[in-house]
Amino acid sequence: MTVAQAIVKFLSRQYVARDGVEQPFFAGVIGIFGHGNVSGLGQALEELDVLRYFQPRNEQAGVHMAAGYAKMKNRLQTFACTSSVGPGATNMVTGAAMATINRLPVLLLPGDTFANRLPHPVLQQLEHPMSHDISVNDAFRPVSRFWDRINRPEQILTSLPEAMRILTDQAETGAVTLALPEDVQTECYDYPEHFFEKRVYRIPRVRPPQSELDVAVAMIRKAKRPLIIAGGGVIYSEASAALERLAAACGIPVCETQAGKGALAWDHPWLVGPVGANGGTAANRLAAKADLVLAVGTRLSDFTTASHTAFQHPGVRFIGLNVAAMDAYKFGALPLVGDAREGLEALAAALEAAGYRTGEDYQREVAAENAAWNGAVDSLRRGEPGKPLSQAQVLGIVNDHSGPRDVVLNAAGTMPGDLLRLWRTKDPKGYHVEYGYSTMGYEIPAGLGVKMADPSRNVYVMIGDGSYLMMNSEIVTAVQEGYKLTIILVENGGFQSIHGLQRSTGSPSFGNELRYRDPETGRLSGPYLSIDYAKSAESMGAKSFFAATAEELREALRQADQEQGTVLIHVRVDPEQRVPSFEGWWDVPVAEVSSQAGVQEALEAYRRGKAKQRFYY
Repeated sequence: MTVAQAIVKFLSRQYVARDGVEQPFFAGVIGIFGHGNVSGLGQALEELDVLRYFQPRNEQAGVHMAAGYAKMKNRLQTFACTSSVGPGATNMVTGAAMATINRLPVLLLPGDTFANRLPHPVLQQLEHPMSHDISVNDAFRPVSRFWDRINRPEQILTSLPEAMRILTDQAETGAVTLALPEDVQTECYDYPEHFFEKRVYRIPRVRPPQSELDVAVAMIRKAKRPLIIAGGGVIYSEASAALERLAAACGIPVCETQAGKGALAWDHPWLVGPVGANGGTAANRLAAKADLVLAVGTRLSDFTTASHTAFQHPGVRFIGLNVAAMDAYKFGALPLVGDAREGLEALAAALEAAGYRTGEDYQREVAAENAAWNGAVDSLRRGEPGKPLSQAQVLGIVNDHSGPRDVVLNAAGTMPGDLLRLWRTKDPKGYHVEYGYSTMGYEIPAGLGVKMADPSRNVYVMIGDGSYLMMNSEIVTAVQEGYKLTIILVENGGFQSIHGLQRSTGSPSFGNELRYRDPETGRLSGPYLSIDYAKSAESMGAKSFFAATAEELREALRQADQEQGTVLIHVRVDPEQRVPSFEGWWDVPVAEVSSQAGVQEALEAYRRGKAKQRFYY
């Protein structure tokens, strides 16, 4: 059979199993065909018909679709994504970076230039004066967890198993790229039959070493003000019950990251909300005084740690429970390298046996901070009487309308921070925000991936106007496949997240809003662009509504419930009604030399923030 036929057949026989549940690892192939893959992978997919094919409108969107699906499936299932050589391939580079940064498994199969080199230079080929073995696909190397170019048919015998090892390894997973020269895809080879036998990759639940668990228990027992950070690893390992047991039994508050939001229900008495730059007062105040931090399944990114300013206790110590050693060791932590559920259950059992529980004064402080924070959230979600609709109100209205198993999805702009603070979720899979790479345009294709992963859930795609204009064409794919998304497009006049950041660093407004060019100044400072987003969605097959008030939005949501297909609700909000910071800080450098007074003032504030940064080891 041909190389492409062998790849398709091999992928269709790969399975994963965890906790006794077995499933195919690949749900299908997403891709767009060109001369670099149509007669290879395209021919193989059509003839063999063993993997379902999905047709996106853009190659980058196809990778986002696969990543959203993989995230919803707790990294136990994904798609392969294929493109032609050239622009189709490089369109996938952003998706590869997003998948790798978020530790999400995606297999990329871009076409490549001829291995035999006889027709070079071919259409879309990059000619490099220093080497003939470089193509645009080398751009995938730094953003892939594993990369290979298949120059001979027999090379897939070693490359495909290695790709599967990486994809199914919970610690190493990310984007895997196998560049496939278009001539090699069509070449024939006599592959051994056993290469295509069913293969099951069992995902183990590795328990951290007992010696390290014993040290961790001793550290926690000495702590007076412990705090748990719940990251995405809690959800991927389905460890919510174990986390709840530890928190409730020992009286330890739990704060959440973007990836970990939903690990505990929003109204759980020991959940104190988000921590860090986009955190709330309860978590940030408790973090500032914590003497021990148990970081579970988190990368401890700058937003989570408020750029290393969140933890101010002079003797604070860290324990890192993570399947990835790289993350477990961060901040000089005692590393507990292993599965989150196994580690949390072991810690809970040992601490229960030892009778450990935090003091009553600390417990009362946690309850008081939590009550105050929930009150602040209530106020923001209500909005102020007499003022135009705010984004916070929109989130609250959609949240109240949605069901406990419904999914909210977002990736970029002001909404990730607002959702982290204001959205109230009951289900571990009910909150889906891509914030490792914060990829504009992720929302609609990833929302489709989430819906494909679990059609029983309603998916609410929250998206700003700036992000919508980047990649809205997957509405067509949703219509084509018959999946319903409810897209809430919040129009606030452009890239308001960076616009606010720009002004906070002292600069006047410049280049971040969707405005007409002013003929007098030559700058983009005229009136806001007038764009009919509802008609845009209708042109692609979606039903659309417009809402300018809270009641209009509620009515649009009620009407959207009656529709069978994808719906877009266009909501216009006041961009200046922003959700404030709640004692979090983010390191964004300010120009050290400027004639602008605002920049000079911002520099002094920046220096005060920098003074709180700590190096933990």
